[in-house]
Amino acid sequence: MDWYEKLNQYFPVEEMKSKQHMESLLKEKKDVYFKEEGPHHVLMYAEFKHFVFVDYLFVSKDARGQGLGKKLMKFLQDKNKPILLEVEPVDVNDEDTAKRLYFYKRIGFKHADKIGYERKSLATGEVTTMEILYWSPTNASEEEIYEAMKTIYEDIHTYKDEEFYKGKYEDVEQVLSIDEKNKENILKSLD
Repeated sequence: MDWYEKLNQYFPVEEMKSKQHMESLLKEKKDVYFKEEGPHHVLMYAEFKHFVFVDYLFVSKDARGQGLGKKLMKFLQDKNKPILLEVEPVDVNDEDTAKRLYFYKRIGFKHADKIGYERKSLATGEVTTMEILYWSPTNASEEEIYEAMKTIYEDIHTYKDEEFYKGKYEDVEQVLSIDEKNKENILKSLD
């Protein structure tokens, strides 16, 4: 099974980029977008001057609990830049959603509870709510995380969207928001 098949079988269709989109990012944005893979993992990430974005992290079921995910995240943490990622809220019908949140909480990630993120999938037409988690060696503010997420959305998520999906994603202002009133912190609810 190739790297894309592994990701495609694990992540929901509304969260997946097309293979063409990802291969184009790897080729045309090779100074920013990277793939790290092995027999039991796939890590897709974007590294910018001031932050890193984890686009996809997959660890096979038979390798979970052996420290592989932690090792991959340590590789990114060693870059000494804030790390951002998107996660779906806990779904009681999918135990992996809570396990993912526990994992990120254990390795020091925080929930950006001032940032709202809802985007419409061009594949399904459904609106998906995602939460932003981040780790920062410099105590980055949520405003800095918000600005970084805008860059990710515009430079990675919507890259050549009309070519790859025959449709245009919503403008960043319609997808991302920041509000001084905090939402429920999804990591605190795990205690």
